[in-house]
Amino acid sequence: MRIDLHTHSTASDGTDTPAELVRNAAAAGLDVVALTDHDTTRGHAEAQAALPEGLTLVTGAELSCRIDGISMHMLAYLFDPAEPALLAERELVRDDRVPRARGMVAKLNELGVPVTWEQVARIAGDGSVGRPHVATALVELGVVPTVSDAFTPEWLADGGRAYVEKHETDPFEAIRLVKGAGGVTVFAHPGASKRGRTVPEAAIAEMAAAGLDGIEVDHMDHDEPTRARLRGLAKELGLLVTGSSDYHGSRKTCALGEYTTDPEVYGEITRRATGAFPVPGTGGF
Repeated sequence: MRIDLHTHSTASDGTDTPAELVRNAAAAGLDVVALTDHDTTRGHAEAQAALPEGLTLVTGAELSCRIDGISMHMLAYLFDPAEPALLAERELVRDDRVPRARGMVAKLNELGVPVTWEQVARIAGDGSVGRPHVATALVELGVVPTVSDAFTPEWLADGGRAYVEKHETDPFEAIRLVKGAGGVTVFAHPGASKRGRTVPEAAIAEMAAAGLDGIEVDHMDHDEPTRARLRGLAKELGLLVTGSSDYHGSRKTCALGEYTTDPEVYGEITRRATGAFPVPGTGGF
């Protein structure tokens, strides 16, 4: 059973529509895929409507958080999307994305980069605008060769020359809100040091004590020593260990199913969730 618990669609900063994503997941031989767009559940209905036979959809979102000045992402699975408190927080984060992206465009202009808001808005389309859309504009202009190369201190990394802060949720509040909506929380790519400063292990321990369910260990931004360290930390703290592709379509080099989650861990996630249930495609699991 092949399970990928972290993917993105055009509802945020991926390049596959939700329908294309689930079809591509089935073609990649996945049995379970989670749609976890940034701070939004807008793609879930389309993904469910297009769900192929034999593929199960886990609904979720990747929540933008910040602790002690460090940006981090919290994967939330199988929560009730209509629960008012969590919905209000997601909307607050999402609504701040546009002024933040406009601010990054202004900073890039000051640095002599001829990017425009119209260009970024075109790239984002109907999705929730974010840094990857600005990064794609830099690729189009030939400023950087790849989207990943835009996430450096020279450009868009945390604290970088063109970086602009946005509203981000305190992770302890995120855990509380997701739990209140019947969901399960997993700290996404906690050792991704190439993206900027990482959250100290002591803070992860505090999150575990506050109800964090797991950490994403097997991820393209983690080298083998980092994975081994995080696996040991998860064991010490009693956290679930997940693996996922963090697929963004053509915007990143990772492939669907590049890293996967153990079926027993997936089963525990579904057992803990009370806000929603995995959605099987016709004839699926």
